[in-house]
Amino acid sequence: MKILILKPSSLGDVIHALPVLRLIKLHQPQSEVYWWLEAGLMPLLEGDPDLAGTFRFHRKRWAAPMHWPEMVRSVRAMRRKRFDVAIDLQGLARSAIFTWLSNAGVNLGLGSQLEGSREGARAAYDRVAPQTPEGTHAVDRYLSVLPLLGVPVHERFQWLPERPAVSAQVREKWQPGGQRWIMLLPGARWNNKRWPVENFTELARQLLRIAPELRIGILGGNDDCALGYAIAAVDPARCLDLTGRTSLPEMIEWIRLSELTITNDTGPMHVAAALRKPVIALFGPTNPNDTGPYGQKQNVLQVTHLPCVPCMKSSCSYVEPLACLRAITPAQVCAQARQRLLVGAGAGEGGQLGRR
Repeated sequence: MKILILKPSSLGDVIHALPVLRLIKLHQPQSEVYWWLEAGLMPLLEGDPDLAGTFRFHRKRWAAPMHWPEMVRSVRAMRRKRFDVAIDLQGLARSAIFTWLSNAGVNLGLGSQLEGSREGARAAYDRVAPQTPEGTHAVDRYLSVLPLLGVPVHERFQWLPERPAVSAQVREKWQPGGQRWIMLLPGARWNNKRWPVENFTELARQLLRIAPELRIGILGGNDDCALGYAIAAVDPARCLDLTGRTSLPEMIEWIRLSELTITNDTGPMHVAAALRKPVIALFGPTNPNDTGPYGQKQNVLQVTHLPCVPCMKSSCSYVEPLACLRAITPAQVCAQARQRLLVGAGAGEGGQLGRR
């Protein structure tokens, strides 16, 4: 059977959708699965052992008529594969159109209010997964399509297989050694999802006082370099500013070798959850029930007494700007981190954090 999965973006959404691929290949190993993916995220799935291939989606590029012939060639390449099944996990008009254009034998879609029920997308589907209750996590919404293929749903799979070559590259370039690493992720797509950088810097000071072997890595893209510089300045010898310096696969391997990730609501947060690494997630305007770190809702810090939380808006209009995030203190986060690190170190109550 040939299967096409359509989930082009964003990073967190694609991470959430990966269990669909893993379980299909686990229970139908002879199937050939392809993925329709935003070009900028190609490194995430490059060389993936469960994929037979990928199709690049150039959202911004294809908006210009001069690039439409390129889009037509891509659609023709999809149609030549003669897919038996196309699964639209994006659930919007654009992905539904490409699902229909793929000319698969059967088109499957989602039945939630967030995906599949907007922009007329459902018109492109032959079969729709059962509607999931409000508050169902994105991962579980996507997994709801698998029973339509007769595929069991469980958690016995490896979400993000290790890439030994990339791991070796990380160790050669940065020599993380045997220290205990904490990853900080101060960036986010929306400014009002960013815990203030001064809080991150104070948190770094407090964390480094916990144990001498702790090291802090700061991850982020080019837009986060100023944040990384400010945090790393707390102790340049024990803080490593990686903002704008890692590829997507390198970022994943850095999180894999760390003990704890402290993060805003951003794509790499979902990487840490997929790696089943401990996460402390700082939430403000968004809803962790829908898109929090999967399986770690108890590790979300969010102030819920404010009338606007969660507002789900990309800019803050509250009388006290960013009050929802500013109310989370570095001391609170550090206390949570200390608890998580104690568990990770196997230390009992009253034990020394520095002891392995």
